[in-house]
Amino acid sequence: MILETDRLYLRELNQGDYGSLCNILQDEKAMYAYEGAFSDDEVQEWLDRQIARYQKWGFGLWAVILKETDEMIGQCGLTMQPWKEKEVLEIGYLFWRLYWHQGYAIEAARACKKYAFERLDADEVCSIIRDTNTASQNVALKNGMTVADSWTKHYRGVDMPHFRYVAKRNLI
Repeated sequence: MILETDRLYLRELNQGDYGSLCNILQDEKAMYAYEGAFSDDEVQEWLDRQIARYQKWGFGLWAVILKETDEMIGQCGLTMQPWKEKEVLEIGYLFWRLYWHQGYAIEAARACKKYAFERLDADEVCSIIRDTNTASQNVALKNGMTVADSWTKHYRGVDMPHFRYVAKRNLI
């Protein structure tokens, strides 16, 4: 276990989580910010990328487990992401649609922010969010972040404007 909150615990993803990841990454509605659901191969690549991140940095997107049922309901964690000409430490979150609007994303994201500042000694952490993803923007705002800048990413043949929400250590 990496982190624990009142209702959740976060742990590293493993190959046994493939089916649970499919519940999230293959849901068209959940994946609207990514221009659609992932194929089986794309889900496997996503899972392999997280495992590689654990080995490279000691962190990545983690499985979010609901304590009450011991079920994986999403993923949340820290990753290094390209932003303009640098890499930034990002809190990312993506949940199974059955568990939206219940406060799980903000609960997990707040724990990840605390982890970034206290365990990784980061000066700032951000969330990079597509301009149309108001639900994730609201999570960032509730996590004490403010919009710092914007940038258009090119993904799956589409230009996607994104905002970078930032929290600095001294504003915990």
